[in-house]
Amino acid sequence: MEPVPHVTIYEVGPRDGLQNEPDILAPDVRAELVRRLVVAGVTAIEVASFVDPRRVPQMAGAEEIVASLERAQGVVYAGLALNERGFDRLVEAGLDEVRFAFGVTESFNQRNQGAAVDDSLEAAAGIVARGRERGIRTAVTLSVSFGCPFEGQVDPGHVLELAERVAVMEPDTILFADTIGVAVPGEVRGLIARTTELGVPVGAHFHNTRNTGYANAISALEAGATVLDASIAGLGGCPFAPKATGNIATEDLVHLLHREGVDTGIDLGALIEVSELLEGILGRQLEGQLYRAGTFPPAPANS
Repeated sequence: MEPVPHVTIYEVGPRDGLQNEPDILAPDVRAELVRRLVVAGVTAIEVASFVDPRRVPQMAGAEEIVASLERAQGVVYAGLALNERGFDRLVEAGLDEVRFAFGVTESFNQRNQGAAVDDSLEAAAGIVARGRERGIRTAVTLSVSFGCPFEGQVDPGHVLELAERVAVMEPDTILFADTIGVAVPGEVRGLIARTTELGVPVGAHFHNTRNTGYANAISALEAGATVLDASIAGLGGCPFAPKATGNIATEDLVHLLHREGVDTGIDLGALIEVSELLEGILGRQLEGQLYRAGTFPPAPANS
């Protein structure tokens, strides 16, 4: 792998990871998860979702979580907001970054957000503009960028056209999400490489549904991505996308990058401990593999 100048591992477990779990964890448990991830060296993290709890009850209590956090210097604390009301709540809570997502296909976007794609683009533009005014970082995610559970294969030209429309808004990051885990490295490489020409930092969000997520992550980095979303222990999925399983696991990705010589600044041993804790809380074996298999070479006892 060619040297990577910089990569930010963006932890999405407390938000995207837990939103698909059948169990609803109390806000104090979710806040403790955030704290432990920060201690492990994670420097960017989705801590909450400012959406209607009637639609996603697992994400209730966003303000309570944020209020209980002891903010660490140098860490970006972010939240998901899909409309103006959500953005207002996020601002009032005092987070550093707003993340907005929309589906690139009409079918998915209607089911996920109850809006046409053009309407979501307009909402994104408003949130990015307001974020800039408030000094809040902004990221826009294009969901189902490689395949849609309702419309099938997605034309990369269509996705690039939408990315161009997002780029003119000047968000801090554009991310492509493989929401149902169908992408392969060649597709990822092509879309990321073309988007880096737009002058906005590019990131990617992969699900490992068909076991291609980690290969796609490496391809994204090689093509110029500087942000990779990942979820502790491989938690995740999308409640509005049939058969969408978990994200790539943070600890598995960090292990891969460390073995490739990429320094993430994250303590892998501490990440494994968080996954082991989550296994106990959720009462089942989780999707990540590294926390069960162990590192290689084995991590020092004090790592």
